[in-house]
Amino acid sequence: MPASATRTSPVEVQAPLLWTNIVLFSLTFLAAAVVVPWYGLTHGFSLGAWVMFGAFWAANELAVTAGYHRLWAHRAYEAHWSLRILFMVFGTMALQNSAWVWCSGHRRHHLYVDDVDRDPYAAPRGFWFSHIGWMIREYPSGREDFTNIPDLRRDPILAFQHRHYVPLALATNIGLPLAVGALMGHVWGVFLLAGVLRLVFSHHFTFFINSLAHMWGSRPYTEDNTARDNPVLAVLTFGEGYHNFHHIFAHDYRNGVRWWQWDPTKWLIASLQVVGLTRKLRRTPVFQIQRALLAMQFKRAQSTLERVPDTLASSRISEARQLIAREYESFLAAVADWAKIKEQWLTEKKRAVVEHWEHASLQRRLKEIERRLRLQRRRLRVLQAQLA
Repeated sequence: MPASATRTSPVEVQAPLLWTNIVLFSLTFLAAAVVVPWYGLTHGFSLGAWVMFGAFWAANELAVTAGYHRLWAHRAYEAHWSLRILFMVFGTMALQNSAWVWCSGHRRHHLYVDDVDRDPYAAPRGFWFSHIGWMIREYPSGREDFTNIPDLRRDPILAFQHRHYVPLALATNIGLPLAVGALMGHVWGVFLLAGVLRLVFSHHFTFFINSLAHMWGSRPYTEDNTARDNPVLAVLTFGEGYHNFHHIFAHDYRNGVRWWQWDPTKWLIASLQVVGLTRKLRRTPVFQIQRALLAMQFKRAQSTLERVPDTLASSRISEARQLIAREYESFLAAVADWAKIKEQWLTEKKRAVVEHWEHASLQRRLKEIERRLRLQRRRLRVLQAQLA
């Protein structure tokens, strides 16, 4: 860990408090913890109020995950203007600041991840800081700087949201729940559930990605940062819990890359492509994913062998070391072959004169290399199980 990650600047210790945020987080949490249960026990909540709680919560979460995060912060796909307006409205309702502020900070997080001086919500500073503490003081790492979002500043929808954020936030968080409650004949019940409780749930489940997703889970793709994959958090955050994958392949529109991984945001984006509301979905090539997984397996297998004292080294350990060395040579050869074939394929594609059979041949060769890597991962898993 760099030296900067183990110290806290004296200036930051005395960072001024952000009283607006403190009051907001405190009052909404107290209302959710005290007023909501009291009202439920004394008056009860209608089924419609609970339905609106779920609907607004889902709309808020998807606006943040599919809109703020994957569309705007990472440009993982393109969206129709009507969908962008919906994401803007319900992203505002999530009350996590304008897309300009949110995406600018998130891009800095990816660029400087785990650097306590520059990552706005650096996990090495502890759970409290990365979860909510970074928002209640004006730390230098969290100050607004829009130089890294020139693309978003050109979007008229996001410019409108940023200019009128406060009235939009009041309208969506107070006006909309009250209006729906009035239509349903249960004003305060809908307001408390779909307004207050929904907001607290939306806030803290999203904040878990900055805190718990950097502390709890596995790191199958990279150990260069603290981000972790966690299926429990994926369920709570509409797919954002596969955070280790995301931090190495940030521009992929998927976080749960396996078909069985829970990622409703991915399914929404892909489904909307069918009706023309999303397009140009970016996907990480299978080979690059396999390469990252294999690199981590080699690293861990080597680490396991290094922990065996030389005095206890047996012929089985010696054979394992030789086997891993051969597998690693095979891995490097596959990487070199893939790079060569990919370069050839791109060259032919640019020249636009490739014959269909040549194109198909190159694709088959790439698929064969990917198959070899999958088999190699299985062999390494078997080897690691034998060494355990």
